[in-house]
Amino acid sequence: MKYLCLVYPPDSFRVTSSVTREFLSLRATMTEAGVFLGSGQLQPVSSATTVRVHGGETLLTDGPFAEIKEHVGGYVLLDCADLDEAVTWAARLPGVEDGAVEIRPLVEYAS
Repeated sequence: MKYLCLVYPPDSFRVTSSVTREFLSLRATMTEAGVFLGSGQLQPVSSATTVRVHGGETLLTDGPFAEIKEHVGGYVLLDCADLDEAVTWAARLPGVEDGAVEIRPLVEYAS
């Protein structure tokens, strides 16, 4: 089962060289375990553009879709046997300490 882990780091979280090394080491471990499919760090929420379509007209808004306290800082896509395994990996991600990781299973369509 594929799981998307959405990382919500605390406001105080900064990506430093040591955080990068920590993540790259964990990514290598996840790759060796055969669960790592991809990841990415997002630009700040101030760089977001929201797209809406109403009555056939495309409307763009600068900023996030909703005014919320927490914002997604990045994602990790995993292929795990079950949710328990995904939780085990997600708990090791940088930024989860004092932050959060939302784990969502992907819907997989038949070809």
